[in-house]
Amino acid sequence: MKGKVCIITGANRGIGKATATVFAQLGATVILACRNKEGGEIAKADIITATGNSNVELMLVDLSVQESIQKIVTDFGNKYDRLDVLINNAGVYKSQRELTPDGLEMMFATNHLGPFFLTNLLLDKLKASQPSRVLVVTAPSTTPVDFDNLQGERRFSSLQAFGVTKMCNLLFTYELSRRLEGTGVTVNGVHPGLSKTKLMREAPIILRWLTQFASKKPEKAAESLAYLASSAEMANTTGRFFKDRKEIKSNQYSYDQNVQHQLWDVSTALIKPR
Repeated sequence: MKGKVCIITGANRGIGKATATVFAQLGATVILACRNKEGGEIAKADIITATGNSNVELMLVDLSVQESIQKIVTDFGNKYDRLDVLINNAGVYKSQRELTPDGLEMMFATNHLGPFFLTNLLLDKLKASQPSRVLVVTAPSTTPVDFDNLQGERRFSSLQAFGVTKMCNLLFTYELSRRLEGTGVTVNGVHPGLSKTKLMREAPIILRWLTQFASKKPEKAAESLAYLASSAEMANTTGRFFKDRKEIKSNQYSYDQNVQHQLWDVSTALIKPR
């Protein structure tokens, strides 16, 4: 991956940090897109020490805040003229309904709308750098999207709301891949499996225990992400869903193009550029 410029969101720990480490080992220039400055600086130092690659940079972004997303895109554009790989990895789980500064439900804003907005703002860079790749880290959700309760304003279940965001990731992946056909930019979803991360730290204690008990080290997921981001075999593969380098099928609902279109339109309407 020498000469390649890559952005990884949520790269200060877990799967994001492990993936950034692999990319740096392969010679890429790696942008750690993180919300936490202190954690991001520690991750940057760790990765440089472990790989000997000094082309690792921290750029701060809060994916729940649209103004913050616009700022990182501006900062990135002022310094880099290409983007070869974008890994939408960051995510949150909240046990209670919280609103972002933009007035949106936190999980929906961070897990779906943030990556949606970030990716769209970076499309020109991705197209100019083609062949380039977008990977969306998600899960095989079976939870349909209730467009009449998208922000949990009528009723809120944390697990259901989280499942909806993962379904949104799948719908977005498939819709974007179609929109980018013929541009040289591929888009695929990736199920990392259960990994030992802090994502579910606010989940019910039994779920946290089961998740950690069945989880693998994040390095395992990082190997798969690196393969999908760099392998010549994946050069023309788009609109698919993978786990452990193998294609898997998501829930049938996620392939409904009418739902994909509706989510795209609703998401676009919720973005308020400044």
